[in-house]
Amino acid sequence: MSESQPIPSTPDEANRPNESGSGAEVTPGTGSSRFVPPATTSATAATAGTAGTAGTAATAVTAAEPDVHPESVTSAAALPQEAMEIAAGYAFTGPALDLGALLWDGQCLPDAQIRIPLPMLNRHGLVAGATGTGKTKTLQLIAEQLAAQGVPVFLADIKGDVSGISVPGEANDKVAERARDVGQAWEATGFPCEFYALGGIGTGIPVRATVTSFGPVLLSKVLQLNQTQEQSLGLIFHYADQKGLELFDLKDLRAVVTFLTSDEGKPELKEIGGLSSVTAGVILRALTTFEAQGMADFFGEPEFDTSEFLRTAPDGRGLVSVLELPAVQDKPQLFSTFLMWLLADLYNDLPEVGDVEKPKLVFFFDEAHLLFNGASKAFLEAITQTVRLIRSKGVGVFFVTQTPKDVPADVLAQLGNRVQHALRAFTPEDQKALKATVKTFPNSAYDLEEVLTGIGTGEAVITVLSEKGAPTPVAATRLRAPESLMGPVDAGALDAAVKGSLLYSRYADAVDRESAYEKLTAQEAETQARKQAELEALEAEKAARAAARAKPQGDGSVVEQVVGSGMFKSLLRSMGTQIGREISRSVFGTARRRR
Repeated sequence: MSESQPIPSTPDEANRPNESGSGAEVTPGTGSSRFVPPATTSATAATAGTAGTAGTAATAVTAAEPDVHPESVTSAAALPQEAMEIAAGYAFTGPALDLGALLWDGQCLPDAQIRIPLPMLNRHGLVAGATGTGKTKTLQLIAEQLAAQGVPVFLADIKGDVSGISVPGEANDKVAERARDVGQAWEATGFPCEFYALGGIGTGIPVRATVTSFGPVLLSKVLQLNQTQEQSLGLIFHYADQKGLELFDLKDLRAVVTFLTSDEGKPELKEIGGLSSVTAGVILRALTTFEAQGMADFFGEPEFDTSEFLRTAPDGRGLVSVLELPAVQDKPQLFSTFLMWLLADLYNDLPEVGDVEKPKLVFFFDEAHLLFNGASKAFLEAITQTVRLIRSKGVGVFFVTQTPKDVPADVLAQLGNRVQHALRAFTPEDQKALKATVKTFPNSAYDLEEVLTGIGTGEAVITVLSEKGAPTPVAATRLRAPESLMGPVDAGALDAAVKGSLLYSRYADAVDRESAYEKLTAQEAETQARKQAELEALEAEKAARAAARAKPQGDGSVVEQVVGSGMFKSLLRSMGTQIGREISRSVFGTARRRR
């Protein structure tokens, strides 16, 4: 056993404020209260995140042993040097989010708080772990504290259980036990939310994208096209742009491809270098199948303005934007690609801001492995570039998946903050994934293979970037309990919240303006009308000729009798072809014979 000494909660214990004062001791800028015993905590004490909540705080929980101050327990306990160094690595002086308390040698140390600096949230992150280990609750915990700090948050709610963040949580024995373990002054709090739904399918403000905005690379991903077909789709987009054919919805794109594969459009198709009629046909069939699966609702107007995600509530807290996905959870490639479009659109529109005191938005990308599965090279390059550069625009991105190996190495290298929940190692493949996960962490005082398979639900191995941008020591952590409801809100309340939003009337009804479909349909109608007119004229001419041939022969005039006689016909033949030639040349406009 190495030399032991007490754990300081800051680099300099002498500078710790309110060491012996009563009430909740607030860590500067964190928006949350340090643990204090019930005897010194007012029932009305609240964290910074409780002001102006959607619903009143129902219950405050400050769980501790009534006769013992937890700091005195920690300070009196002799702990190894490694544990003290870990705790000191998370003692930040600026604003930070409290994630939980350090776990060491089987004990939870409430005075050793594990935190993440607020300015480092735009350095991106990864929340990983096996199913059922608490990833969703971790997202909820981080989102709550970000909102309390005035930072807008975007969450994808795939299972439908994140909507509870909008209402205060419910106190119970488990919450009280967790609050006691981690030194948390828990108070039920709801946070300002907006709820969205892709294409209006499900309960939420409809989120749509135009096909033009979505672009050929992302659309190829949802259509499951190969690389050659993806490049060909890009040429079709380029053609539509050149011809002024607006691609607002799927029928617009289908109309353009249909035209290019038609007899009238084949000359145009030949002018588009590298696009074969066979490939165009494959794309057309993919579009038709995609529409038949009910995907058309996701594309069209009004297109959603992603700047809506950057708003704050009137009380200054960040607005939590929750994309409700239960109605489309059987279409993972679609919603994962749509999430990437939202992020890419933010990247295109936001100005450069460099390093900021707090992020302009933190974007949680749930089920991230679905985004990368089967992705083309161009798609992966686009993701990597977006993640690398969007940091300078003040946006932080957290990918949520099961293991780090689900994320490509180039993207994983950009994720400075890590929250790794438990992993299972039941199969050789699981064991391989476990070893790969351990290698992604800095050197640690823990046996990470043992820790990652032994920690419980609501516990995680954490390393983040410090205020100076250096990785913090790896810390096994028991996470705090979210203060909002850990579960879905009532369906009626959710529907009322959606329809009561000021954005609902702006995006609820789809708009179908004139675009490529209407223009090409009108062009086709005009072409068909012209062909019909030509056909009718030809038929009329044939009918006139037939009528002339069928005219009955009568006595006629003397001239007619002479012209029709055999002698006159013989005379014409004897004159030869010279006169006939001259008549013909005159009729067809060629040069006359010289005299």
